[in-house]
Amino acid sequence: MVIPKGTLWERLTSSTLRALAANALFSFPTGRAFVEEKGVRYFVRVLESLSRKDEARRAQDSASQQGRQANPFLPPEPDLIVGDVGPGHVAVLNKFNVVENHLLLVTRKFEDQDALLTPQDFEALWQCLSEYDSLGFYNGGREAGASQQHKHLQLVPLPLAPEGPVVPMEPLLAQAPPGHGLSRVPAFPFLHSFVRLEPGLATFPNDAARQTFGRYCDMLQELGMRTPSPGRTTRHSAPYCLLVARTWMLLVPRSREHVQDISLNSLAYAGSFFVRSHEYLERLKAYGMMSALTTAGVGPEGDRSPKEGGQQG
Repeated sequence: MVIPKGTLWERLTSSTLRALAANALFSFPTGRAFVEEKGVRYFVRVLESLSRKDEARRAQDSASQQGRQANPFLPPEPDLIVGDVGPGHVAVLNKFNVVENHLLLVTRKFEDQDALLTPQDFEALWQCLSEYDSLGFYNGGREAGASQQHKHLQLVPLPLAPEGPVVPMEPLLAQAPPGHGLSRVPAFPFLHSFVRLEPGLATFPNDAARQTFGRYCDMLQELGMRTPSPGRTTRHSAPYCLLVARTWMLLVPRSREHVQDISLNSLAYAGSFFVRSHEYLERLKAYGMMSALTTAGVGPEGDRSPKEGGQQG
């Protein structure tokens, strides 16, 4: 069923209650910690109980026995479906939930997560961004934090943290040059591309989709990466993280998923991390938050050589 305009948030919250009642949704309880570093108050969710994670693993193993693990999105579990977003995407709850009201935008037909995004992907994304203030992101490949190979964009509500800026990384993003051209964030020591979007763009989701798809192509080209080919599926030339807010976009090429055995996805580049225990939190703090982002990224001159001792994760 197509989600009627203006009802996405209501559908999302009611679907969450339904999925929880049906034991289809696993919501991990997490503790919260803040790490202050060079003007940024990073937000870290810390898993409180491994038993809940083990329960989710047993559920995943059970699904595997039923032949679902190969592609849990084809089709999605009925209790997790929020509704259709345009002709090509289905809005689905994230089954293993760390962030409340975490939404996935899954392509109706199989497309590979290593494929570059299309205008239709951006149309679906902005249909959602126009409904409630949220942060869209795409983990472009395993090294960027993707856990499923079926193409899916993701949205989480803003603010990301219970206090402070709506996005923890905002103090650094604010240092980027003014204007709407492609630019750099001066404090980021890794390769990236940043762009500010026109205020109020979300009011016109079709225009927003067209403009931001064009910006996405420009960002890829500026970073020396392959760009989408009209009318055909194009595989990316390197893994990357993409973040899309109502007023800005950030694209970061990636070299690895793990740093100190901690998985980093796109949200880490917004200043929001997830770790499995307080031990990993201390490990991350000792390593350094920006150092972890830099290690997982690519050097400013495109150097993809390992930056950390030991085997790459």
